[in-house]
Amino acid sequence: MTNQHNVGKIGWLDITVENAAALRDFYVAVVGWQAEEVGMGDYSDYNMTMPANGEPVAGVCHARGDNADLPPKWLIYLVVADLDASLDSVRARGGEVVREPRSLAGGRFAVIKDPVGAITALYQAP
Repeated sequence: MTNQHNVGKIGWLDITVENAAALRDFYVAVVGWQAEEVGMGDYSDYNMTMPANGEPVAGVCHARGDNADLPPKWLIYLVVADLDASLDSVRARGGEVVREPRSLAGGRFAVIKDPVGAITALYQAP
């Protein structure tokens, strides 16, 4: 069941690029984030963490596998109570589901395009 006090919050932020290691190093130097590898099989993506406490705050991902066709833009994940109901609302209100639901961190997410063309993700926590 979704923790209702998180509904409506930005739950995550990530970016998908060809060379995730180079962008990881950029944000380590510019922002001060630390990088933590996330195994993806034959390569690693990165959780970027707060230097003070190691809390993950963003992801830097390789444009491979399921992410191969994502544009190199920051993608925010908005927490919703019911992903399926939210996707029905997307379609009914002139939006588009760009990537159908799939599992993530014990929950599910989907990528959408809103009526003006902005891309975001919707995430339903476990």
